[in-house]
Amino acid sequence: MSHYLIELYTPNAKWNALPVEQRQSFLAGLQEAMGGLSTLGIEVLALTATEHDIDQASEHRFMGVWRFPDQQACQALLAGIKASGWYVYFDHVNAAGAQGGFAQHLTELAKDSQAV
Repeated sequence: MSHYLIELYTPNAKWNALPVEQRQSFLAGLQEAMGGLSTLGIEVLALTATEHDIDQASEHRFMGVWRFPDQQACQALLAGIKASGWYVYFDHVNAAGAQGGFAQHLTELAKDSQAV
């Protein structure tokens, strides 16, 4: 069953204080590390700036949406993100979950919120 991860992030003061060369070096390392993700069945669905002119918009400036073949692949990516030092430079939140449909979701919403 597919698993999904949604990331919301904003560069923080530590990122903004880095010289351009160090930023570029950090990002180049990320790009190199991401090269083999497709062989693990990890798909990037979107990496983009967020839109702020929508109802209930997040204050975060960027988002990532990922699809994984299973929860273990998601956990592997999250471990890699943490190990890269990403969280030092970006204010970041994650949301992850398994594939589901509308009917299943309505059933979950109807249950006691503590049981979900």
